[in-house]
Order: sequence, then C-alpha cells, then structure tokens
Amino acid sequence: AGKAVATGDLVDKASVAGCVAGALQVRQLAELYGVPVILHTDHCMRDWLPWFDGLIEANEEYFKANGEPLFSSHMLDLSEDPLEENIATCVEYLERMSKIDLLLEMELGITGGEEDGVDNSDVDSSKLYTQPEEVYAVYEALSKVPNGKFTVAAAFGNVHGVYSPGNVKLDPQILHNSQAYISEKLGTDEKKPVYFVFHGGSGSSREDIQYAIDAGVIKMNIDTDTQWSFWDGIRGYEAKNRDYLQGQIGNPDGPDIPNKKYYDPRMCLRAAEEATVERLGLAMEDLRCIDVL
Repeated sequence: AGKAVATGDLVDKASVAGCVAGALQVRQLAELYGVPVILHTDHCMRDWLPWFDGLIEANEEYFKANGEPLFSSHMLDLSEDPLEENIATCVEYLERMSKIDLLLEMELGITGGEEDGVDNSDVDSSKLYTQPEEVYAVYEALSKVPNGKFTVAAAFGNVHGVYSPGNVKLDPQILHNSQAYISEKLGTDEKKPVYFVFHGGSGSSREDIQYAIDAGVIKMNIDTDTQWSFWDGIRGYEAKNRDYLQGQIGNPDGPDIPNKKYYDPRMCLRAAEEATVERLGLAMEDLRCIDVL
C-alpha cells in the first residue's frame, strides 16, 4: 500500500505511509461500528526489514499518544534463513515490540505454493514440515523476552492457494506433537504452551482446520478463498446483469434507457463484498468463533 507513489529510497517510506493510513482509517471506522478489530501485516522477509522498521516506529509513536500500538501484530517471515538467524532476529524485534504490547508472528518452515510474487512451488517437500525440536527452540528463545507476545506459523504441509484433492498433504499432528514435546521439556501440565498460526488455510477441510485448532492454532489465513469469493461476487453480478452492461445506453427494457446504475463500479464491488462476507461467515464456523466475544 502506497509504494506506487514513490521510487528509489522513498519506496519503503511510501509503503509505510500507505499501511499507516489504512490502519488509521480502520480504527476510526471501527469506533463508529462499535466492533473490535485486529490489524496485522503478513510475511515480511529479510529484504523488507526497512519497511518493518518503519511500521514499528509508527507503532511506537502511536503508543506514546494512545497507550496502545497502532497495529495488533506484525509477521516476520525469515523461514528461508538458518534457524539460528531466524530466531536471533525475531528475539531482537520482540524485545522492541514487547515494550509497546505488539505481538510478533514468526514463521518456521516454508509455506508452499505461490503468493504475492513469492514462489515456493518447487521447494523440497521436507521443508514444508516443521519438527518439534525447532518449535521448542523458538519457544525457548522468545519466551525469555519480558512481556513478549508471539505466535508461531509452523509448517505442517501448508500451501498457499487451492489445489486438487491429494496434492496438499496437511499433517496437523505435527502441531500436537510439538505441544506435547514442549510441555515435556518444560515439565508442565499446560497442554498448549504455544500459540500457532495456520498459513495456507484456503481449501482445507473443516476436520483439518478444527484438528489444528485443537493443537493450539489461534489464527488461520484464507487469502486465496477470499480472493475467489470477491471475484465470484463480481462474476455473478456480471452474469445476472450482462444485458445491461453492454453499453451506456440501451438494454432489454428499451433502446434509450441508460445503464448507469448497473455499470457503476460500486454495484459490482458491493456484490463482491457481499460474497466475501458470506465466505467469512463459513470461515467463522470452521474456526469455532461464532458468538465468542
């Protein structure tokens, strides 16, 4: 957001400005609707850390004025780095974020498929499955940060996008095993010491989703499914009103009747929004988050 308005060294600054503007708009509208909102940024790779730094600075300024961060959480995706470097950088940022009650999401393993220009379609399949020892290494390091709040996007066969049955092999048992392993290491009765994130949730069965929730998943990404629902709303609108969308004037009701109310882009966008709201309702059922607030 915002990056198209600048070039060169100003790109990161413009991208930060776009994110901040969007967050402020959501916050102001949320007050009018009387609803709680969560503001999150996803998948920041090491090359994008200057943008991430700008967002942290914006949160710090907002915290000084309002006693809370502008965003709810940010994600660092350093999964392509060696584990030690991934953890060390996450600790460094969490130490800063913890001072302003800002949650850090970090990634272990790699989410397959392609999204936002990052193509992991041909990645070694072993990297799609995180080991409990890796999750414990992250938990051990991040839990030492005072007031540190963090989630772990541990890979268990997740893939961005939707594929034919049999092409994606989810293994949420990895999350259950990781929780048990960490509980044993800590010598605690707490069954789910780690908060997990489910990436690449689009196209997943309700059974897999809810089994992952049972393992401590508190957030799931469904970008591909919501992209489809948005498009499907537009597609359905066009199919329903096709005869009124072939010209500015003239339709089955008469050759001189204008079609402005049909080709007004707000109309098809509204249809897209309604279809997406319906899809989000299904996701809320899958995630067991109906009437929980």
